[in-house]
Amino acid sequence: MVFRKLPGVSASGMGLRLSQKFVFLLFLSGLVTLCFGALFFLPDSVRLKRIFLSKSENPAVTVGSDSDARELSKKVPGDQEHQRVGLKGAEANAKVKVSRKPSVTHGARTVERSVGSRTQEDWSPARAHEQTPKDERVTPGAQHNGGFNYESFKKCLQKAPLGKDQGKPSDPQTLQRREKVKEMMKFAWDNYKLYAWGKNELRPLTKNGHIGNMFGGLRGASIVDSLDTLYIMGLMDEYQEAKEWIQNDLDLNSNGEASLFEVNIRYVGGLLSAFYLTGDEIYKQKVLELGEKLLPAFNTPTGIPRGVINLGSGTSWGWGWASAGSSILAEFGTLHLEFLHLSELSGSPTYTEKVMNIRKLLNKIEKPRGLYPNFLSPVSGNWVQHHVSIGGLGDSFYEYLIKSYLMSDKTDEEAKRMYYSAMEAIETNLVQKSQGGLTYVAEWRGGILDHKMGHLACFSGGMIGIGADDASQENKQHYLNLAAEITHTCHESYSRTATKLGPEAFRFDGGAEAVATRLSDRYYILRPEVIESYMYMWRLTHDPKYREWGWEAVEALEKHCRVEAGYSGIRDVYSSTVSHDNMQQSFFLSETLKYLYLLFSDDDLLPFEDWVFNTEAHPLPVIRKSCQQEHNTRQTSLE
Repeated sequence: MVFRKLPGVSASGMGLRLSQKFVFLLFLSGLVTLCFGALFFLPDSVRLKRIFLSKSENPAVTVGSDSDARELSKKVPGDQEHQRVGLKGAEANAKVKVSRKPSVTHGARTVERSVGSRTQEDWSPARAHEQTPKDERVTPGAQHNGGFNYESFKKCLQKAPLGKDQGKPSDPQTLQRREKVKEMMKFAWDNYKLYAWGKNELRPLTKNGHIGNMFGGLRGASIVDSLDTLYIMGLMDEYQEAKEWIQNDLDLNSNGEASLFEVNIRYVGGLLSAFYLTGDEIYKQKVLELGEKLLPAFNTPTGIPRGVINLGSGTSWGWGWASAGSSILAEFGTLHLEFLHLSELSGSPTYTEKVMNIRKLLNKIEKPRGLYPNFLSPVSGNWVQHHVSIGGLGDSFYEYLIKSYLMSDKTDEEAKRMYYSAMEAIETNLVQKSQGGLTYVAEWRGGILDHKMGHLACFSGGMIGIGADDASQENKQHYLNLAAEITHTCHESYSRTATKLGPEAFRFDGGAEAVATRLSDRYYILRPEVIESYMYMWRLTHDPKYREWGWEAVEALEKHCRVEAGYSGIRDVYSSTVSHDNMQQSFFLSETLKYLYLLFSDDDLLPFEDWVFNTEAHPLPVIRKSCQQEHNTRQTSLE
């Protein structure tokens, strides 16, 4: 055995006899064996795995107890995470002053640069209609297509996604209004690019970016949310900028704490939509990689996912404010559309199984008066509180029931039954008429009605409208009328303010009629729900008032929310002296401006026959398995 000579030590002092060497080596090898062997007898833990597994690996995770639920940071409107906890926003808006999505405002400088000259690529949505054998683990960016064929998918569409002429209206006034909305999008995008590129949202007053903590370290929320909006508006230079960022800079190997709900509706929904519209494989690769990172949230005794997940380690927990770590109805109920498409693209049934298990549990447990409360324990599978709302905490659960039925090419009979049963219970227990004749949807707290309606609940006009045609014969017109009445009420909440923009919540008690009676409810953060219902009701009825109401919203946004470097929410819709919150929300680009653009377009732009919109307004195609299978069979016979 040879030792390197050390300074100041004689060679003779370094020598060891053979017996000493043997004893030393024996001791050393025993010590090493003992240390490493002990690791295999220690309890399995995520922290231990982190030592030996690379970030790219996603080990199975033991879900923490309810006591592990962490408190959301509490911030006030204007400088906060405007998060829609539960479905678009949450009751947390009132309790922890957290609003639906990070509040951001889009650039306000008029940009002279001309609209991109590039032409849109050939459209090509995709979906896999055959599934490979069960595989509980989906390889990130999996190349196995499970029978999915993009060309087959395109042939199953009844109409071209962008219509005969990109939905261009023949009426000059409507066309002029549509061009204005397009200019608003370009203005918002250009300022985001200039001051906040790669961040999640733009702060237009301070001209910098906002990251926030909703997305677990993911970046570029405004970019992913804007992809399909830029594409359908024909802003192709801007679309190419977004695509290149996705290719080169969207890093999914984050190790932060993310909202399962927000990541799903914005990132998963945005990437799925971009793939189906363009056929670009980069979107498919990214969305399958991201989708797998969400699966550990379902590792609970009931299979009901927890609301917060660490995208790196896979650990998950419930929101600290959500009734002792409960899962929220609008969050775990707003996964179905995206997860079915993840199964279509990956060829793995795992995603579908996860969301169908949620349905199975909801069908099994008792529902008070047929209603679905907002909080459910992922451990016991029981309701935690009997608070029911079609607004924050509950909203998009109901939206995804009817849209699941429509997206299935009207074959998902279970979703249809659940939706109409829920609607019957909502009408019986929650729908009210004010003294002034306004129809609204109250909230239910253990049998006591709270005569309040949130801005988030105003999506329900559109939802009830699209569900009218498949209702029983005697209810078709009834539901269409109900949808129109609710949409009218939400318009009144706008028209009764100084800014002609609606408050976060409005009441119908103590003499109040569709107005906010609390200072904490007077803000507007560029939300889309009222405009969303205008768009749906226009397509369903072609009543010109809905386009007029939409134009009123455009004028109000331009007057009160447009600033030098983007669009900003405002703190008090009843004050003619506007105070901005310095946030241009990513959903302003994804939803508010997209719905306005569709409102002023012909119906063949993203036609309802072929597309449903997720709750972030990302269009997802109807799954026509019979057509896909027929096309695949025909292709096989030709070969």
